[in-house]
Amino acid sequence: MPELPEVEAARRAIEENCLGKRIKKSTVADDPKVIDGVSPSDFEASIVGKRIVAAHRKGKNMWLQLDSPPFPSFQFGMAGAVYIKGVAVTKYKRSAVKDTDEWPSKYSKFFVELDDGLEFSFTDKRRFAKVRLLDNPVSAPPISDLGPDALLEPMTVDEFWNSLSKKKIGIKALLLDQSFISGIGNWMADEVLYQARIHPQQSVSSMSKETCSTLVKCISEVIKNSVEVGADSSQFPNNWIFHSRDKKPGKAFVDGKKIEFITAGGRTTAYVPELQKLCGDLSVSEAGKRSKGTNHGNPDDDVEKSGNDDESTDSKAVKRTKISRAKKLSKKLSSTAENSDDANDKYSNETSTANKHPKKKSSPSVDDLVDNREVDDKSFKKTSKAKKPSNKKLSPKVEGLNSYESDGDTVDRSKKTRGTKNPTIPRRTNKDDEDGENQRKLTRGKNSAKRKQEESNDEVSSCSESSDDYGDKVNEELNRKQRKGASSAKKMVTPSQNRKQQRIRAR
Repeated sequence: MPELPEVEAARRAIEENCLGKRIKKSTVADDPKVIDGVSPSDFEASIVGKRIVAAHRKGKNMWLQLDSPPFPSFQFGMAGAVYIKGVAVTKYKRSAVKDTDEWPSKYSKFFVELDDGLEFSFTDKRRFAKVRLLDNPVSAPPISDLGPDALLEPMTVDEFWNSLSKKKIGIKALLLDQSFISGIGNWMADEVLYQARIHPQQSVSSMSKETCSTLVKCISEVIKNSVEVGADSSQFPNNWIFHSRDKKPGKAFVDGKKIEFITAGGRTTAYVPELQKLCGDLSVSEAGKRSKGTNHGNPDDDVEKSGNDDESTDSKAVKRTKISRAKKLSKKLSSTAENSDDANDKYSNETSTANKHPKKKSSPSVDDLVDNREVDDKSFKKTSKAKKPSNKKLSPKVEGLNSYESDGDTVDRSKKTRGTKNPTIPRRTNKDDEDGENQRKLTRGKNSAKRKQEESNDEVSSCSESSDDYGDKVNEELNRKQRKGASSAKKMVTPSQNRKQQRIRAR
């Protein structure tokens, strides 16, 4: 990706080949995402006929100084690149355009032809770059927001160390912050920290002056070496971690030592744990979560997602965003759990108040109630075994009897239902909802004979009578039916009827 060395190589190529020449023709792409704040026609009209006086750079930004303003400015972003026809300019993986492709390239956003016939183009394959037309680029964003240039305005050790004392941020996140120091991108930060043997998540406030001195020295050396070879990565020193950053985890090594990948400063980071160790006070939460931050892809793959690479990366903002999302999710889950718990607690309290006894897993039969029910004034629910659940609507009298009423109310309402055929009392369950769609009748029976017997027991609906009286009435009703049945059977088989039938036959 284009960082300080790549942009500097482009600037030097224009300086060596284009200065003093006049712009004869210009073609600006109709791409508002890249061409910022001006129409292509206005852009072309503003620069044609002007002479290129100088080429300037700050951080990852470059602009051409013409003999009169406005000046074209280029923010390289993620894949911006400069090509000069017939001149070798450093190519890098993400922005390379093949020599055999059409000229100017279909990715060209800014193309000019000079008065001597020389042509150059600014391309952007991924459209994260910005091309602007500015009267004074130095005083306008984004250049005006940049910190000192890492090559042209290097910090002294004292300046660097003093600027770290009150910062609570990881060192890599700070190096990527273009408002602190401009020009250093993802691969350069990894290289500098590896050469200085500093962990990417080391808190800057915990760094000693000696460590800062080593870091400043390594920044200077990495920039110097990469600029001297025109940003040609094939000529970088063999002991640089740069050459193994794009390898898969577990297969990346430098000088025989294993490279691991974590997230630091919001970017995938390559480092050597054996040499780059955390020490002192840690204020970066990522330090204790290396395994969670591990990215198993290319260290530069996450740049697309973050948008323009020139914008400063704030690790605190990234951290706050993650924490905010986690809090929202946690709050939503806890709210759901609390609502569920509250509903269960409410139902449990109301049920215990109405029934005055622990809720049983299964309901007893009528015979069990007659034999085991204690003699008291407490209310109880009719729990007989009956037919399959019916969709018939309960009568108002029976619907009025529920677990929310007190014992006294239950007794009074049960008297009103006395004499009603087979009253059914619904029992509230944990699965009940507002519409009562899941209510079911808790009545079951073993056989049809017992169901008929239970239907005839009107005394079951009376909740105020004692169990003994209730049992007596049940027995009395049974005996009455038996006597009635016996009497009916006897009448059907009397001798007089037999003699009468015989006389009829005889006639």
